[in-house]
Amino acid sequence: MGNSPLRACRFSLYAALMAGLLFASGSAFAQDPLLHKPAPSFVRNSLAGKPVDLSSYRGKVVLLNFWATWCAPCQLEMPRFAAWQKQYGPQGLQILGVSMDDEPEGVHKLVNKLRINYPVVMGDEQIGTQYGGILGLPVTFLIDRQGQVVARFQGETNLNALEDQMKQLLARR
Repeated sequence: MGNSPLRACRFSLYAALMAGLLFASGSAFAQDPLLHKPAPSFVRNSLAGKPVDLSSYRGKVVLLNFWATWCAPCQLEMPRFAAWQKQYGPQGLQILGVSMDDEPEGVHKLVNKLRINYPVVMGDEQIGTQYGGILGLPVTFLIDRQGQVVARFQGETNLNALEDQMKQLLARR
């Protein structure tokens, strides 16, 4: 059966599955229409009631993380993000969390439990659409000091690779 149509079909299916796994595994190299374009601006109140205006962080490297309380990989990432905010904040990093939960009560509880030290806003369909549709969580964007989206990480992410890319952006002045 050397080069049968069935074998070709299996290979195509395998290739499609592998491509899907690469995208879902947090690859920053997945094509995204926002890459190398200005990050869509938004103004939302944080859980603390203070306005968060994405454009006010121009000049900083922004790690914009979409998450939800029911998302296990999200809960694993968030303490590391809090550590990064403390460690790299003085170098110009600003982490912003966007909870895609429907109600803020559970969000408040989780943010307090995990001792999150960066602003968290409530997201919705509108902000999700601005960022290309947030269909699976977590989704993390890296935004450079000029406000350009330079990477998108979808799903459970290799945090070491994300940190390396973030440090490269921080090193650029």
